[in-house]
Amino acid sequence: MTKTTLLVATTAAAACLTIAGCKKKVAAQPPPMPAVQQTASTTPPARTNTPSSRPTEVAHNSSRPTTPDAATRARIQELLDRIQDAYFDYDKHDIRPDAQKNLAADAKTLTDILKDYPTYMLTVEGYCDERGSDEYNLALGEARAKQAKEYLVGLGIPASQLRTVSYGKSRPVCTDENEQCWQKNRRAHITQAQS
Repeated sequence: MTKTTLLVATTAAAACLTIAGCKKKVAAQPPPMPAVQQTASTTPPARTNTPSSRPTEVAHNSSRPTTPDAATRARIQELLDRIQDAYFDYDKHDIRPDAQKNLAADAKTLTDILKDYPTYMLTVEGYCDERGSDEYNLALGEARAKQAKEYLVGLGIPASQLRTVSYGKSRPVCTDENEQCWQKNRRAHITQAQS
């Protein structure tokens, strides 16, 4: 019996070692790659395709003229002629309701034209009446021009295409010494004069 028990024990031990050895070999094999890693490898080609379309768009946009032709400049001038000057109260630079209405006239059309020519500039000029010092009126004219510019930007005209200049009291449209004349000189005027 001892030989039989020893033989059975040896066979059982050999079977356990064989089974244990097989498990180690199966466990030692690398696991299959997860699906997430495989889909992540397809992402870089999609990213490389996107930037290649940008140079085409830039090249297309750079072929457009940056300044309007003579016909478009004439159309801009027609719009500016219809936009009446914005007038201001004495010693003030706040935009009055009547000035808001004047500046808003045809501003949408002007905005659409200017967006087609991003380097083309308009000038908002500020003026004052003859009362006060030259320095004071230059500062007040600049404040009036800036207020008018801010209002136009609020209407959609690109700020980068509007510059301001003050002429103070140096360029009056009326030279009589009365309130009616002074009111005509307290204004903001838009021009396409280029410098």
